[in-house]
Amino acid sequence: MNDLPLSSSRRSGRSRKKAQRAVAPVHNPCPSGAIGGAYQPLSEKDCQDIYHTALRLLDDLGMGEVPDGLRAQLVSHGAREHGGRVQIPVTLVEAAIASAPTEFTLHGRDPARSILVGGARVHFGTGGAAVQVLDIETADYRPATLRDLYDFTRLQDGLDNVSWFTRCCVATDMPDAWMLDVNTVFALMKGTTKPVATAFTLAEHVAPILKMVDMADGAGSFARNPWIKAHISPVISPMRYGQDAVDVALECIRHHVPISCITAAQSGATAPATLAGFLAQSLAETLASLVMVHVYAPGYPMVFSNWPLVVDLRTGSFCGGGGEISVLNAASAQLSNWLGLVSGVASSMTDAKALDAQYGMEKGISALAAGLAGGNLVYESSGMTASLLGASFEAFLLDNDMLAHIYRSLRGIEVSQDTLGYDAIVQAVLGQGHFLGEAQTLGAMERDFYYPTLADRDPPVTWSEKGGLDAWAQANLRVKDMLAKPDPGYLEPSADHKIRQAFDIRLETS
Repeated sequence: MNDLPLSSSRRSGRSRKKAQRAVAPVHNPCPSGAIGGAYQPLSEKDCQDIYHTALRLLDDLGMGEVPDGLRAQLVSHGAREHGGRVQIPVTLVEAAIASAPTEFTLHGRDPARSILVGGARVHFGTGGAAVQVLDIETADYRPATLRDLYDFTRLQDGLDNVSWFTRCCVATDMPDAWMLDVNTVFALMKGTTKPVATAFTLAEHVAPILKMVDMADGAGSFARNPWIKAHISPVISPMRYGQDAVDVALECIRHHVPISCITAAQSGATAPATLAGFLAQSLAETLASLVMVHVYAPGYPMVFSNWPLVVDLRTGSFCGGGGEISVLNAASAQLSNWLGLVSGVASSMTDAKALDAQYGMEKGISALAAGLAGGNLVYESSGMTASLLGASFEAFLLDNDMLAHIYRSLRGIEVSQDTLGYDAIVQAVLGQGHFLGEAQTLGAMERDFYYPTLADRDPPVTWSEKGGLDAWAQANLRVKDMLAKPDPGYLEPSADHKIRQAFDIRLETS
């Protein structure tokens, strides 16, 4: 017989249940790599018309400002020179598409954190080159620093719904391009073991930076496990190549660095204002990047990153949030997947400066649209503010919860005899009259529901008693706690010392 008073027994039972709920679920209800593709803003005929227009642009108009080496390589594969431009025939484009991988692995420095990309799998990650940071003490914008980049890197390292990390801000305190590139990779290496991406300003930066990477992990380690992806824009809209970026791409290929070739045209400025015309030109330009890779290294792992960007035609300013950019990036993902290419699109490029209603609305619409459309790699999905000019630590935590909800939406609804639960319904109706505490309910609680870490679900009175904090304030407290933790230890002290002796590393030791 239980000798405890009834009220104590109930409190003990509630405590046990609360402790059980605090334990992480055995089954992640919001797995990354969930399958998208249910949202298709384009019909089959739309895809064909846009694709054929893109082929016509490449075949008839061709590409301008083609570097000499690339020009010779393209011509040797069947391209034609005409009026200073290089016309790329349909057969060459189709050969490039046919040889491109339909999926490949983005490696993590820790192989257990690698991700398989392609098909209709959706992975949310980061991007951007913000020059300002929303300060966690002043709540105002200031120039981004190398320390900020490192802090962003180690902050996101513990966020489950960020599948890979692209440097989200530019260390404006670096004195030149070389110092920026080498210190950026050092900060990434020190702060995370997820797959990462960065940019190389010049081709001659690639080899020495990879030498630095091998100093940390052993000679030849990067070639065996290429965990850095390069972001490159070899095509400049409208319809021309850029010499420096082409050189970087070719140097990355020589050193086995996976690449994301990004086309970032802007509607009404560097591409048509009509959405269909925009998609046709942007597709042609990204196909031109694919052809460039193909004539040097057929089948090379390239993310087909066709990023439509929108201009507010009233002012000419970049517009990161809204319905147009959401549907354009969803359509871009659909087109890339329709061609069987590993797709990269952008989302969450809110124009909001603060973490307010505009921020949440614009991020939620665009991220969900990109995920539902099946974008394989969805960039910019965490942390970005102010039309990509800013990055926020608090935003990383809030966006991590948002992405979990999107992964949960993509997962969908599993229908089986067990989940239909006929017997459970009968038992509840004829028994206690509710489903609380039933085995099926407890199982679903652990398996099917996501419980956000920041969103407040308390009654108003409880929320008020706890201080009445909004989401931004709660995230701010959490960020400060996370950044107060020590260095994660991903770089051995001996390797850190050796690298600092060989390179001018400006990140302070911790």
